[in-house]
Amino acid sequence: GTRLAPKEKLDIPVLFRPDTMKMYEAVVVIHVMRENGENWPYEDSAESNKGLKSSVTVGENGGIQGILWIYPVHGIPEAPQQKLVPAVVRCRARERVEKRVEVLLTGVVPGANAMPAPRNSAVVNRNKAANIQEEVQVTDGFSTTVEFLYELHYQSNEIKSQLGALVGMHLIQRERDTESGIITLIFNIVFAPNKPMRNEAILIVQCTTGGVWKFPMLFIATEPKVDGVINIEAVGLNKESVVGFKLTSQTR
Repeated sequence: GTRLAPKEKLDIPVLFRPDTMKMYEAVVVIHVMRENGENWPYEDSAESNKGLKSSVTVGENGGIQGILWIYPVHGIPEAPQQKLVPAVVRCRARERVEKRVEVLLTGVVPGANAMPAPRNSAVVNRNKAANIQEEVQVTDGFSTTVEFLYELHYQSNEIKSQLGALVGMHLIQRERDTESGIITLIFNIVFAPNKPMRNEAILIVQCTTGGVWKFPMLFIATEPKVDGVINIEAVGLNKESVVGFKLTSQTR
């Protein structure tokens, strides 16, 4: 029963308040009819309004009695943002380090005992990964087929270009607590910086059934080791002493 004047805009509010970490689907349906009840003249406009899913109801006289627009809506819940302590990966420049990063996902669906996501956290283990396995291990009690997508998001494209080739990540293990429904994901992070830096990133984990978790990370590359010591011995007062040394470029 909403009346619209020609070229008038109508805002349709959509409220999303999920109670579990799963994707919800709905459609927004808009049906437009003329206020005087007359039909629109029918025109074949297949080339117009590309990308807009619509349908029409045709009257007895061949005109358009009503126009129907259908907009699909996907509601993807995101875990509450909290001030978490970033998982720090530290390495000396021109060296390489591997660390295990453990994250907790609460409220994952499916699972009868899954609870809404009150919080999340990230912890770094200093133990190096012995063997990075190609397949994800599933421990006892994890009987679901839940899959996860993950990636690192950086604050800018410049930081992404710096860290993209220096950081590697692989999901090596996941397990579920049958009582609380909390899922633990363990990642192996490889960091091989080529110069000193300090950059932040966000580890984003998304469940295929819906739900997004975000964990802050901090990559720190400290000063590299000294390549060598150059000793210059003086040959006398007010006289120059010269010493030569070679530099090798790692790239062209």
